[in-house]
Amino acid sequence: MNVEMEKENAPPVEAVGDLLVGREERRTGLSVDALRRAILDKLVYVQARFPQVATRRDCFMALAQAVRDRLLQRWVQTARTYRDRGSRTVCYMSAEFLIGPQLGNNLINLGIFDKARQATQEFGLDLEMLLDQEEEPGLGNGGLGRLAACYLDSLATLEIPAIGYGILYEFGIFTQAIRDGQQVELTDKWLRAGSPWLIHRPSIAFDIKLGGHTEFQFEANGERRLRVQWIPAKVVRGTAWDMPVLGYGVNTPNRLRLWSAEAPESFDFAAFNAGNYYQAVDAQIRSETITKVLYPNDETEAGQELRLEQQYFFVACSLKDMIRLQLQREKNLDHFDEKFVIQLNDTHPSIAVAELMRLLVDEYMMEWDPAWAITRKTFAYTNHTLLPEALEKWRLALFKRVLPRHFEIICEINLRFLDEVRIRYPGDDARLRRMSLIDEDGAHYVRMANLAVVGSFAVNGVARLHSELLKSDVLKDFYEMWPEKFNNKTNGVTPRRFVVLANPTMSGLIEETIGPGWVTDMTRLRELEPYADDPAFRESWRRIKTGNKNRLVGEIKRFVHVDVDPASMFDVQVKRLHEYKRQHLNILHVVSLYKRLKENPDLVIAPRTVIFGGKAAPGYFMAKLIIRLINAVADVIGRDPAMHGKLQVVFFPNYNVKHAQSIFPAADLSEQISLAGKEASGTGNMKFQMNGALTIGTLDGANVEIREEVGDDNFFLFGMSTPEVIELRRTGYRPRTYYDANPHLREVIDLIASGFFTKGDREIFRPLIDHLLNHDEYMVLADFQSYIDCQARVSEAYLDVDRWTRMSILNVARSGFFSSDRAIREYCDEIWKVKPVRIELSYLSDEDMQFTRAIAGAD
Repeated sequence: MNVEMEKENAPPVEAVGDLLVGREERRTGLSVDALRRAILDKLVYVQARFPQVATRRDCFMALAQAVRDRLLQRWVQTARTYRDRGSRTVCYMSAEFLIGPQLGNNLINLGIFDKARQATQEFGLDLEMLLDQEEEPGLGNGGLGRLAACYLDSLATLEIPAIGYGILYEFGIFTQAIRDGQQVELTDKWLRAGSPWLIHRPSIAFDIKLGGHTEFQFEANGERRLRVQWIPAKVVRGTAWDMPVLGYGVNTPNRLRLWSAEAPESFDFAAFNAGNYYQAVDAQIRSETITKVLYPNDETEAGQELRLEQQYFFVACSLKDMIRLQLQREKNLDHFDEKFVIQLNDTHPSIAVAELMRLLVDEYMMEWDPAWAITRKTFAYTNHTLLPEALEKWRLALFKRVLPRHFEIICEINLRFLDEVRIRYPGDDARLRRMSLIDEDGAHYVRMANLAVVGSFAVNGVARLHSELLKSDVLKDFYEMWPEKFNNKTNGVTPRRFVVLANPTMSGLIEETIGPGWVTDMTRLRELEPYADDPAFRESWRRIKTGNKNRLVGEIKRFVHVDVDPASMFDVQVKRLHEYKRQHLNILHVVSLYKRLKENPDLVIAPRTVIFGGKAAPGYFMAKLIIRLINAVADVIGRDPAMHGKLQVVFFPNYNVKHAQSIFPAADLSEQISLAGKEASGTGNMKFQMNGALTIGTLDGANVEIREEVGDDNFFLFGMSTPEVIELRRTGYRPRTYYDANPHLREVIDLIASGFFTKGDREIFRPLIDHLLNHDEYMVLADFQSYIDCQARVSEAYLDVDRWTRMSILNVARSGFFSSDRAIREYCDEIWKVKPVRIELSYLSDEDMQFTRAIAGAD
């Protein structure tokens, strides 16, 4: 070998200053060759495997760890920049972050998805196969958690300094299996093989008090101020785990910081030596229970206590962490609200208002008034529900037992707040009772939504209709007192995961048609509108939809073990199972269609595959009964040869983000059929729209704005409006009247009640039928005929192929408003008052290379 060849093959010599700038080497390079070398490096030096024996999981981990190196390169630069700038930071507190698998999303955001595919192909590996190895992170369940994840994506993409704060659930919510047509809850073991994205920070740990009592004492100095000491019954330690969340096309990975619970002293050596082996680890087991499961069943006293402990635990850890960061730069907390703005994602973290007051007053010796001023300038509150039962309340006895000091603080906040109300509205005792933080009518409760409103400087709903209903109904008294606090921020979803990653063929056609840049400027999708009238473009659009449907056919075969017809209309309702979302209205239409097809085999309809998916809370009997009905109807229709090629029903088990990425691009029809005035916003409706599905829905939540954007002709509207619902409820809703007056509805209900779908057993669905006929809180029977008629219009439109394709293109072209980037810009400008901070990959300076804290002896 000559000297020139030796020089060419030698590894690059790096100067000290070159360490973080992203040279083409195996830790930071983005070329195919650098990725290929990085995968091998991780396989051998981290996985301790060699290629011939490496499993698919080993290969996935090697690729993920190679990608993580590239994230961490940017993370270090980001942390350094934030430290130097002292930028104001958005802290997004949420009980859920339904982040979904991370590898594909990180490849998209780094801009190396195709390069990773080529690098793995050169090893004879399939990238899709490796992506499939990643477990769904069990950190969330429904729309609340997915919204939080979308917002983290947009915060990073818009280069906004931000930290997401939540809980590292060891087992998530549960894995859903369907056995004998019924939901069965299995343990979600998402962490059993570890996660390549989690970084443990054992040195960032806080001891959190629970239970016990308080003691009052006066200071020994001349001021003789009263001080309160909280003597806990137990202490739990929270330790930090970080996950980088990278923005699209930028160098900003923000931090998702999750807290895991453990005992301060996990092993009682004395008890073990005495032979008390269970007692030796009892404290550890009891402490770790706090972060085991998302949303423990709160129908029992123990479940309620655990859920309250969970919420306080992650809030307390998060606030202590913010204070730690503040005191690294400042000598006190006087300007805490200038450094941090905290967004409360629904009422779950609202105990943070009382906890920040406790920290400021009890631990940092601040006077009440300045502490309250800081608190009220720090928090903003997002309300996500119009359902009264979802506005969290805690029984007084339970709350006092778990958080005795916080009860005292809330009582003091309430005392001072109600004085404000009395001055503003003298003699209005009814208003005082409604606005009080303590519900004293009947069983006494602490009202967490009221606490969140009183302790925040801004309150927002998540769709225009929802925000108006908050002001006119749910939070009317607070709006009348503080109208300046209230605003609307219609939800949005990230196009990176739900369009670019989930629907690459459609994304490619869009880029080929209108050029790049639309992924971060979704308003540019309007440029697609003229192509809706182009026959060649419509044909390409249909081919892409067919390909997506064939992909979903394979997934249904894999998980449900049935074959479905990709030529049929894919009519999809996937979301959390709840009566207000009215999956039972959907299945009533299926039974109606089945009955009509049996009576008239020549009935002209669009062939239809109705796809359901979603989990019911373990203690929610009626929702689980609806799942059972869906599966019973699916079984009968599936075994009826007369329905082949006409009608089929599928329940897709364990619906999650991973499965959603197959379902959204394949859907033809999106079911958004909640009773008007019940859904806060919905985000599934936006994801379906962005992927070209047409919506059948009521004027509820963000459906209102979707219909305005796409136009009346491109939206299938049915059902009562919110004012009509309110009026019907006022005059007295009697569901049996609709049953008696509508022969077809009566036939559909009676067919289910007869045991036709349960082998003659009339008892299984009796509770559901009785509830529909005698209660029907969500007015299924009142909207039934309007829904049936609207579905007939859907069928007619689907049979007109060109018309349907045109409507589909226009739905995508007019979906730009529903990008989470737009929503986050509105939060930044109108609530948080924060600005982007550009992160550049740069050399380490001589100052950066000083190990200052380590030399000073910091742990």
